[in-house]
Amino acid sequence: MVDVSGAPAGARGMERRLGLSDAVVIGLGSMVGAGIFAALGPAADAAGSGLLLALGLASVVAYCNATSSARLAALYPESGGTYVYGRERLGEFWGYLAGWAFVVGKTASCAAMALTVGAYLWPGQAHAVAVAAVVALTAVNYAGVQKSVLLTRIVVCTVLAVLAAVVVAALGSADADAARLGIGPDVTVGGVLQAAGLLFFAFAGYARIATLGEEVRDPARTIPRAIPVALATTLAVYALVAVAVLAVLGPHGLAAATAPLSDAARAAGADWLVPVVRAGGAVAALGALLGLILGVSRTTLAMARDRHLPHALAAVHPRFGVPHRAELAVGAVVVLLAATADVREVIGFSSFGVLAYYAIANASAWTLSAEEGRPNRLVPLTGLAGCAALAFALPLGTVVTGAAVLVAGGVVHGLQRAISPRRTGS
Repeated sequence: MVDVSGAPAGARGMERRLGLSDAVVIGLGSMVGAGIFAALGPAADAAGSGLLLALGLASVVAYCNATSSARLAALYPESGGTYVYGRERLGEFWGYLAGWAFVVGKTASCAAMALTVGAYLWPGQAHAVAVAAVVALTAVNYAGVQKSVLLTRIVVCTVLAVLAAVVVAALGSADADAARLGIGPDVTVGGVLQAAGLLFFAFAGYARIATLGEEVRDPARTIPRAIPVALATTLAVYALVAVAVLAVLGPHGLAAATAPLSDAARAAGADWLVPVVRAGGAVAALGALLGLILGVSRTTLAMARDRHLPHALAAVHPRFGVPHRAELAVGAVVVLLAATADVREVIGFSSFGVLAYYAIANASAWTLSAEEGRPNRLVPLTGLAGCAALAFALPLGTVVTGAAVLVAGGVVHGLQRAISPRRTGS
């Protein structure tokens, strides 16, 4: 195990500033809202009346991934998450592939969240608003992770209040019908699996806690506690919102909705709530974007330290204690994507990359001994099988593109090894 806790901030390591509540808030800010405002409609289109089954399946896979990640993060409290775990447990190539999948997939997620901000705030200028959001949040992260945590607390409280209002309005409406929650003949195994894969986009925020492992106080205790708390809270919120929206819109109405929560509020007769929901959607996406930029920049930092990415990106700011060059590089790439991409196209691509990332996390957790805190063997086995099944159940175009990106990453790694065969982690 590599312990960098004693490395000086500004040279190699970063200061451990985050406690349990900070870590939970970062996880919540990364998860709550992203799926509800961006992935719920496409998932309903795939699953039909089996949406709640898909949500349950996604939650089981997420639980396994979270458990495996928590055990590994406690053992390897470094920036980089599964990039570090795969490298230490399975070998350099698998760690590299996990980091590659995470950086590429989550960079796409950043663009998706930025575009969601634009779609809710100013639909006619969504790309311009998205670019402005990325620039602003990159600046917040540059100023230090504690400021990011403060902003995330505000975001989480705001989004939870909006979602609670939607649930109360929908379930209290005369138009709510429990019969719409039933499973009909339109449900297929493939549809449920595909919807679960799309919904997984919403559950991956707990990785942000692990990728910030180098900045968490007492990581061996804090991370294993923070991840399940954040995940369980998010699952409860998602379940309540999904039930409420389905009760008033039905599965087919939800699948056709461009703004599901706004449409649900309108269908429930709460027109006054629609602008509040639009504002809440923008705030939720901002919170997710903030956490995403944090996580991608930390994995970029870890890969740059090992020279799998340009080593200049490994610098930590001497005053703010953040990987400032990595954050600026990530911000620049996301700005480019936000100016050109479509939000629905990148959700599936992001899910494929993140599922590949967690498949490697589960394989890494399988190798742990009992003395190292190994979870029940069924947990990483279920997580690994679930990640593979959900990834390959995604739309064919997404699978082909995602697989091509992973292969490209393997080729790049091979070229690096050929050029510098003696390279080792630093």
